[in-house]
Amino acid sequence: MKHSTRPSLKMSRRQFLVSSAAVAGALSLRISSTNAAEASASGDLSPWLMIKPDDTVIVTVPSPEIGNGVSTQHAMNIAEELECAWEFIQVEFADFTREYQQPGSYAVGNQPFFGGHSTDHERMPFAMQLGASARERLKLAAAQHWGVDVAEVSARNSVLSHKPSGRSLRFGEVAAAAASVELAAEPALKPRSEWRLLGKAQPHKLYLPKVVNGTAEYGIDIQLPGMVYAALLQSPVHGGQLKSHQPEAVLGMPGVRAVVVLDPSATPGSPVTAQPTFGFDGSEIRSGVAVIADHYWQARKALAALPVEWDNGLGAFWSSYEKLQQRQQQLLERGQGARLTNRGNVDGVTGTATVAATYHTPFCEHAAMEPLNGTALYTDQGLELWHPAQDIQQAFWVAVDESGLQPEQVKYNQTLVGGGFGRRTTSDDARAVVAIARQYPGVPVKVIWSREETSRQGAYRTAIATGYSAQLGEDGMPLALQGEACYSGMQVNIGYTDMVYAATDTIPNVQLAVSSLPTHIVTGAYRAPCYNSHAFTIESFIDECAAAGNIDPLEYRLKLLANWDPAWSDCLRVAAEKANWGQPLPRGQGRGIAISNWPHPGTQQAGSTVCAVAHVEVSQAGALKVHRLDFTFDCGRIANKDAVLAQLQGGILFGLNMALNDGLSLVDGAIAESNFDRLPMLKMADIPEINIYFEALSDHDRFAIIGEAPVGPIGPAIANAIYQATGKRIRSTPFRKADLSWS
Repeated sequence: MKHSTRPSLKMSRRQFLVSSAAVAGALSLRISSTNAAEASASGDLSPWLMIKPDDTVIVTVPSPEIGNGVSTQHAMNIAEELECAWEFIQVEFADFTREYQQPGSYAVGNQPFFGGHSTDHERMPFAMQLGASARERLKLAAAQHWGVDVAEVSARNSVLSHKPSGRSLRFGEVAAAAASVELAAEPALKPRSEWRLLGKAQPHKLYLPKVVNGTAEYGIDIQLPGMVYAALLQSPVHGGQLKSHQPEAVLGMPGVRAVVVLDPSATPGSPVTAQPTFGFDGSEIRSGVAVIADHYWQARKALAALPVEWDNGLGAFWSSYEKLQQRQQQLLERGQGARLTNRGNVDGVTGTATVAATYHTPFCEHAAMEPLNGTALYTDQGLELWHPAQDIQQAFWVAVDESGLQPEQVKYNQTLVGGGFGRRTTSDDARAVVAIARQYPGVPVKVIWSREETSRQGAYRTAIATGYSAQLGEDGMPLALQGEACYSGMQVNIGYTDMVYAATDTIPNVQLAVSSLPTHIVTGAYRAPCYNSHAFTIESFIDECAAAGNIDPLEYRLKLLANWDPAWSDCLRVAAEKANWGQPLPRGQGRGIAISNWPHPGTQQAGSTVCAVAHVEVSQAGALKVHRLDFTFDCGRIANKDAVLAQLQGGILFGLNMALNDGLSLVDGAIAESNFDRLPMLKMADIPEINIYFEALSDHDRFAIIGEAPVGPIGPAIANAIYQATGKRIRSTPFRKADLSWS
């Protein structure tokens, strides 16, 4: 199969214009998808790219940095074509106000660009085009300065050279002149064979030196003159309302300045039509109260002393997670969910064996290192907000909506994010910050959630119960598959219809449905939303079908995927070979295998396909030890091997903790796990040997997102290995709550 030699550029070079401007002696560059150039003459930082007289290259990054290196990759994409020296690269976060005032400054096609990753099929070539266009302008400016043919000028490591005469100029020396030259046509991108950075160089994340020396600025690090602090307490039962409080009891305490109420009904609303990425559902204020003081500890001590009474509303109906599970089970037994897939006739098939099972995955807390926080300065003239969001556009519009100000009056400052995992996408935390600052105007207010409050006020992984039944033919393979997933809280069907191999056409009769159980618990995105559950349920069920058909689990999957994207089978074979699949193990030990894809499991040569083999040992008393994980993947191509490896390692560990430990419980409608003493986390001693292999990479023409996919196959691979070791099927996570004992 032939692949193109560079990322595909959907936007033709005839459909956009590259415009430049000289700003303080620098070359300022942007791409416009309109029919007219829009050069910036305001003096502020241009969209995307600026080259300064001292050779500094400033890349404006529209994607938040949550530890995944997205800002570094944005810079690599530009630097590959720009041919600048890497040590001159700096990154800054984009200002969404500019996008609002000049639509298209950062948006590319259907990509708003203010969240997500940097190797998207539209974003990556877009950034590379910026680098190429800037390079050619620099070369032309140098050629005009020397009076030579531009074809004789080369660019490398931030130096422009004219080999025939031996002359050279630094990028910064011609940056201002380059802003005024005109190219006859925008340049084509280099062929992949000429890449020097992408897929070859492995630079460290650009912000890491600042992390090491302590100058990196996360949201919780913000310091402003005259700043005060707020500690807040919201209803421990989601959806509950503040019934009463007695501010006079704490207003006389040291440093206390004010007590304010968070009222969901008091939001002013956006004065214009807002365009938040995820809408405003999930970003609502939760009823609560906050104490503002000179210092955070003063505010927190006063908050602890504040008499507060709550009305828990309907939340208390869900007294326990077990009650919720029972209700989900009842809905699955009714079998009246909305059908998503209905191929063939599942009711008309009777096989030689029937396999049926129900699986449960619970609410899970993100447990990010940095507690929720934000700082805001509100006046009648404007709002400025400093905040660690996962989507800049979402946070901006939430701030506008809560302030009631015009968008041009709102200044949003993105900071580094100390862990996201989906928790910081809807920006309900930003709304609370603005709501508190709005009630204490004229002074910067830093709002900090305690660890307990952060945990209690999560937007947790959706709890899902999934039931499957399959009819197997004489060969042990499925003739019909029926399934229903019951979502608790937010109903997100991401990946469900595709996760069950429906797209392979191997199973002729398939019926899939979804049902919803509304509860008071707020749910939201959790690293690879809902896929993290679906991968566990379907890969566990496929293993049960293999056992019922008396077929090796590896061979079973290879048969199911025989006519599918060959990279899936390659991942299976490589992982199995590396893990010594089939070699005998002592009693009480077992190997399990699982495969999945995020975010395009139902499309060939798309997304990231990932496969894991787990080697576990279970004592007769039920103590589980994961000895080894062998992992393969196919994301097409990779741009930075070290960055991909780090993302895979992090995803594997996240999936391991999710399977072994992560699961929340309810007590009288409130989340019981309020801190790490009740929220078990992996310790260093729990980490197995982890081997990641690159041999299954297909070299397909894509650089698919990789950070979320690894969480999928870890849990089912371990569960399937437990079955091999003990004969017990584990159908619920976390495994720490399961009885694994055997005799």
